[in-house]
Amino acid sequence: MESSKFSGILKTLLPILLGTAIYAFGLLYFILPNQLMEGGVTGITLLLNYAFGISPSLSNLLLNIPLFLIGWKILGGRQIIWTGIGIGSLTFFLWLFERMIRGGWILPFETQTDYILVSLYAGVTLGAGLGIVFRFGGTTGGSDIVARILGRKYGFSMGQVILTLDIVIIGLSLFYIRKENILYTLVAVFIASKVIDFIQEGAYSAKAFTIISDHAPAIADIITKEMDRGVTLIPAIGAYSKQAKHMAYCVVSRQEIRRLQSIAKSVDPRAFIIISDVHDVHGEGFKED
Repeated sequence: MESSKFSGILKTLLPILLGTAIYAFGLLYFILPNQLMEGGVTGITLLLNYAFGISPSLSNLLLNIPLFLIGWKILGGRQIIWTGIGIGSLTFFLWLFERMIRGGWILPFETQTDYILVSLYAGVTLGAGLGIVFRFGGTTGGSDIVARILGRKYGFSMGQVILTLDIVIIGLSLFYIRKENILYTLVAVFIASKVIDFIQEGAYSAKAFTIISDHAPAIADIITKEMDRGVTLIPAIGAYSKQAKHMAYCVVSRQEIRRLQSIAKSVDPRAFIIISDVHDVHGEGFKED
């Protein structure tokens, strides 16, 4: 029992450590040397570095400690414990990479001309790091804590709070960095958001078919026999006709889309077909846990 519990903790802890390491590397290797920006508390640490030369690892720790303590009191220890681990590991890796850069072990990617390349790689690196952290239930603190507190107290959504803080912080950066760099920052932030979504939703995507037809059972039989895919029949009643019928629900890979459409239309040319994106599919015929 204790062994399985410890194994479960490691399965969460190690990815969070990996994610914060990637995120810290992206900040110090791509963002900081090229005077780009980030949102949230990370953005404040960058501003403090640009304006006063304060170490990002030090400012990240000092800014997050009071937020973490307030969050612990309001949100409860169990809900915020992985956030504390994320804050600690991010601070450690920022400190580690700072020392490695100062010692010449790592040479930051600094450019005066190719900011598009920097923005692309910064977005991919930061998005990959945060995506891994979020996927395994952690955060890097800062804005996430503020958003949770304001959400509980005043009903604001996390998205509203984080977006507002990001706009304010990136706006303040106009006093210290070029306007062009802000635009390149937006490119990096957009790419990072897409990478985060990709990692959280899963690399494997498929298509879900909902087929509404008077011949749904016959369609389901053919799909099962010819495509070796499971189908679920869902009882339904037409709102206009008041007639009882079935809906067939099936998930297939992208390569099987045209084949399933062909089967449904061959049985019932008037079948109503809804095709939806699905991500991270688990189970027989897809990804096995």
